[in-house]
Amino acid sequence: MGVNLRELIPVEPIEMKNLAGKRIGIDAYNWAYQFLSTILVWTGEKQGEPLKDSKGRITSHISGLFNRTSNLLRENIFPCYVWDGKPPEFKARTIELRKKRKEEAEYRLRHAKTEEEARKYAQQTAHLTHDMIADAEALLNAMGVPSVHAPSEGEAQIAHMVSKNDFWACASQDWDSLVFGSKRLVRNLSVTGKKKLPGKLGFKTVKPELIELSAALKSLEINQEQLITMAMLIGTDYCPGVLGYGPKKSLALVREHSTLKKVLEHVKWDFDIPAEKIFEWFKNPETTNEYRLEWKPVDRESVIKLMVDKHDFSLERIESQLNQIEENNKQKSQTGLSKFF
Repeated sequence: MGVNLRELIPVEPIEMKNLAGKRIGIDAYNWAYQFLSTILVWTGEKQGEPLKDSKGRITSHISGLFNRTSNLLRENIFPCYVWDGKPPEFKARTIELRKKRKEEAEYRLRHAKTEEEARKYAQQTAHLTHDMIADAEALLNAMGVPSVHAPSEGEAQIAHMVSKNDFWACASQDWDSLVFGSKRLVRNLSVTGKKKLPGKLGFKTVKPELIELSAALKSLEINQEQLITMAMLIGTDYCPGVLGYGPKKSLALVREHSTLKKVLEHVKWDFDIPAEKIFEWFKNPETTNEYRLEWKPVDRESVIKLMVDKHDFSLERIESQLNQIEENNKQKSQTGLSKFF
């Protein structure tokens, strides 16, 4: 889930057309889990279950990836999905807590008495397996979209690639890439469009949001190292934060005491991992330069083989999306948009 900076950082609405021609590094796990937790079946006895094919294999994630990636390609956006590698050792506690929360949510889902209650807990029970990731990568490869495997945290790798101008921005619902130093973050790219209001009959329109790191730091009147310190006070994937310190109080403290060392003199760091170690991880996370970015034409036959033949998706639905991508590619080549490569 990462650090929550929504309350503090200014966001700027951005249109999809403004991202045309740009390379966007996508937090693959973030998106895959989002699709697993929101693309659910709510009919008959299948209340809050993910989509499955005729053999019982979960397909919510590839359904979401196919639809959203198709949308991005039609908008002339060049996505690249970056997958997490091995988490740092001090993330073990967070991973264990997430596992326990999922087990609790699974129990509550089985005993839910209302649909609203069932929806709440169903969205907390998603599991992403190696086979599911393999299917997702096979789909992306067939769609001509590259993937990168980070040695550790995906958002840290994306921030590194943004710094090298290999990506224009990171796309994620989480804020962590900013703490890792990504110059830009685009939120809501995975959910752009109409979104059902929880517990209500209506819908709301969701648009992408752009956060520029330099503008955010200027607005907060802090520097990057202070942003890291502030995130640690609030709580991150690597530490629970400091009791009693929410976003506003944490911001005030780092403004008053500019360095981590001085901040730690005024709070109780009640965590077994030294704050300095976590701070250094945010400043210098494990990343790699061993990757290849290449966007290729969609392999129509391979997409249909995976989505239709293997996982029972509607041929008409899949072909409709592929036809739109192909038509867009024709228009793109005619108007010279290929120059963005």
